[in-house]
Amino acid sequence: MTGNGIHNFGGEIMPIIKSAIKRVKTSEKANSRNSSQLSKMRTAVKKFEKAVTAGADNIEELYQAAVSAVDKAASKGLIKANKAARDKSRMAARLNK
Repeated sequence: MTGNGIHNFGGEIMPIIKSAIKRVKTSEKANSRNSSQLSKMRTAVKKFEKAVTAGADNIEELYQAAVSAVDKAASKGLIKANKAARDKSRMAARLNK
């Protein structure tokens, strides 16, 4: 045990203080939720890009889904507002080409 209230059990560091244990749990949960949301956004954007390149029929609905995913990620603070605006602008430009 170190003097800072953290136990090191075989390489895994675990706090002993109750609030710190809860913080570890909640941050792990938030991390997985945020990672999932970011992944969904990236997938939606990639699907749209792929459809534009292939000249698919459903480009409009893929565009809507991608913009929605980008907006959700921005509203949750996963990406910055300027990145969201930049991504949406680039997708709109590709859609109108």
